[in-house]
Amino acid sequence: MDAGEDWLAQRFEAHRTRLRAVAYRMLGSLSEADDAVQESWLRLSRADAGALDNLGGWLTTVVARVCLDMLRTRKSRREESLEAHGPEPVVTQADQLDPEQEALLADAVGLAMLVVLDTLAPAERLAFVLHDMFAIPFDDIAPIVGRSPAATRQLASRARRRVRDEAAEPDADLAQQRDVVTAFLAAARAGDFDALVALLDPDVVLRADVGTAAGLSRQLRGARAVAEGALSFAGRVDYARPALVNGAAGLVVRAPGRLIAILGFTVRSGRIVAMDILADPARLRRLDPTIPG
Repeated sequence: MDAGEDWLAQRFEAHRTRLRAVAYRMLGSLSEADDAVQESWLRLSRADAGALDNLGGWLTTVVARVCLDMLRTRKSRREESLEAHGPEPVVTQADQLDPEQEALLADAVGLAMLVVLDTLAPAERLAFVLHDMFAIPFDDIAPIVGRSPAATRQLASRARRRVRDEAAEPDADLAQQRDVVTAFLAAARAGDFDALVALLDPDVVLRADVGTAAGLSRQLRGARAVAEGALSFAGRVDYARPALVNGAAGLVVRAPGRLIAILGFTVRSGRIVAMDILADPARLRRLDPTIPG
């Protein structure tokens, strides 16, 4: 790498954490976010960097365009295959996230939020993420989605209403979240159906991405249905260990030699309002090296 390339690489690295945060919110996948960031570097390396007055803004626009193309391709593929696909979580066992994880998970980007974002049209998601999470003006977002600023504002407004109505906001007290998840795990181990129901919000929703090989992902609603589902999982709870999943209390289920599942919980007012389970073997194999042991 010559001096010019080294200088450009250093400038790019100064923006990498922000670009990865934008891409993760856009795609809900760490691996795809890294692909989008890498593509933005490739495009920068082919551009006339000296002519860019605002490198950070240029890179954000590029990574947003890359993510928009990836979302549109993903949407078309899923419509053809009826594939279901949950978000890819950020998992840590530490009480304190490192700076890169904090950037990834700022703005309360929990699994419930990512699930709702994944239901939006690609242009709606981009307008909401760039404006509401990164304070980018609509005048700058409009050319990316090919709309007028006023139409882009409407895209973000529709997305905002959807997020507000459907993304459950968790309790801020992490210790309380952990207490509820620990009690849930104990009730599942004991096979205590009534205790499980008592820990669940009456309208709780469970979403499980089990991968296409095992059939389409499951969704259960209501405390009794979710409690029954938890009891069917009870044979594996001995392998469950506490973890932080997207900054909230969760569980990692790991049998000897393989990762079985990652469970994210959304706890509000002392009850579980949402559970998101990633149990797709193919995606877990890809994630396994990044999950604390």
